[in-house]
Amino acid sequence: MYEGAIQDLIDELGRLPGVGPKSAQRIAFHVLSADPADVTRLATALRRVKELVRFCTVCYNVAESEQCRVCRDPRRTEEVLCVVEEPKDVVAIERTGEFRGRYHVLGGAINPLEGVGPDNLRIRELLGRLGTGTVRELILATDPNTEGEATATYLALMVKPMGISVTRLASGLPVGGDLEYADEITLGRAFEGRRAV
Repeated sequence: MYEGAIQDLIDELGRLPGVGPKSAQRIAFHVLSADPADVTRLATALRRVKELVRFCTVCYNVAESEQCRVCRDPRRTEEVLCVVEEPKDVVAIERTGEFRGRYHVLGGAINPLEGVGPDNLRIRELLGRLGTGTVRELILATDPNTEGEATATYLALMVKPMGISVTRLASGLPVGGDLEYADEITLGRAFEGRRAV
C-alpha cells in the first residue's frame, strides 16, 4: 500500500475492467515516470471522451453528434438491421466490409445472474424501429455465448410475429467468445453463412 495520490491512482485504475491490482500498480508507476506532456494528453483524452461522446439517438452506437456516422450515411440500406450488444461489436463488423445495413446496439445481453433482463436493454427502442415497416431482415449478431444466445432467442420470439425475416450469424465464431476478438475473415464468413432462426 502506498499513500496519497499514487494510491488513489492505483485504486482508480484497479476499478477499470480487466485491470487487476498488479496491472493498476504498473500503469500508475508508468504514469508517474512518463513525460508530463504524455500524461496531459491522456488526461485531455479522458476528459474529452466524457464531454463529447454520447450515444446515437437512432441506433445507440457511440457518436460525437446526434447521430453516428453509420446512421448519417445515406448509402446504407435501412431494410437490413443488425442487432449487436455493444458499440465495440459495430466496429468488429464494420472491419469485415461485408455489411451495408444499419445497426441497433442493445447495451448488453440478457443475464439473469447479473440482474440484466429485457427491460434493462434497448429492446423497446428496437421494436419501435421495427414497427415502422422499413426493416425486411433483422440480423441477430449477439455474442455466441450463453447470454448472447438467450438474447437472440428472446428477440427472435418477439420479432417473428411482425413478419420480418430473422437471421443469426452462422457458425465459425467460437462459442463463449466475444465479437470484438473475432478476426475479419471469420466474422465475414459468419455473415455470409447466416441462417434463419
